[in-house]
Amino acid sequence: MRMRRKRNLEPRMEACAPVLLARGKPCKNLKEAAENYRALLSFEEVFGNQNPVELEVGCGNGGFLLEKAKREPQINFLAVELCTNVILTAMERIRAEKIPNVRFLNIPAEILGCYIPEKSVRTIYLNFSTPLPEKSREKQRLTSSRFLAIYQKLLEEGGSIVQKTDSAEFFDYSLARFEEAGFRVEGVTRDLHASEYAAENIVTEYEANFSSKGIPICRCVAVWNGDRA
Repeated sequence: MRMRRKRNLEPRMEACAPVLLARGKPCKNLKEAAENYRALLSFEEVFGNQNPVELEVGCGNGGFLLEKAKREPQINFLAVELCTNVILTAMERIRAEKIPNVRFLNIPAEILGCYIPEKSVRTIYLNFSTPLPEKSREKQRLTSSRFLAIYQKLLEEGGSIVQKTDSAEFFDYSLARFEEAGFRVEGVTRDLHASEYAAENIVTEYEANFSSKGIPICRCVAVWNGDRA
C-alpha cells in the first residue's frame, strides 16, 4: 500500500531546512551520481564542533535518534531516509524538542559517499532495515556487499555497524556478509531483550510492536579494521 502524501508537505519540508542537509538525487543515474558527484559536508561547519559523528541509515520516524541524541549530546548524529513523508516526521520531532545534534539527508543510501567524507563516521546504525527476502532484490538489502563497500569507506578505522532486526533469516544473511567483507563480528544475540545488552538498548515503537508479539530481536556489532578497501 502506497503511503499517502502528507498534507502541506513542501511548506513543512521548507520549515525543516535548518536540519536538512540534502534532498533528492543529483542526477537520475545513481551509479553515475555516486562516482562523479561530490558535495562533501564539513561536519565542523554543520554542527559547530568537532564531536564524533554517528549515522543511522533508514531512520524512519526518528524515534531511535531522538532518544539517542538526548542520551549522548556529545555525539553528532546524521540520519538518512529516502522517503520524504517519513523523514518529515523525524525532522519535525527533532525540531519540536529542539535537539541540536541531529541533521538529516533525504537521499538514497547508494549516494552517501557524495556527501559524507571518507573515514569520518564512528558508528553506523541499521535498525530494522527491510529484509527484502526476494533473491532478485539482494543488492538492495542494506547489508549486501554493495552497501557494505559504501560503509567501509565512510567508517573510521575501528568504527562499527550496529544492526538490529526482527528477521532471523536476514540476520543470518547479514552475519555472513559482514564476515565476508572483513568485519569482526561481536556482541551477537538472537534475543536482545533477554541479553546483557538490553539495559543500553533504545526500544523504538517498531521494536516494541514486534516484541509484544513474542518475536525476538536480533542484534550484532560489526567492527571495521580498515584493512580492506
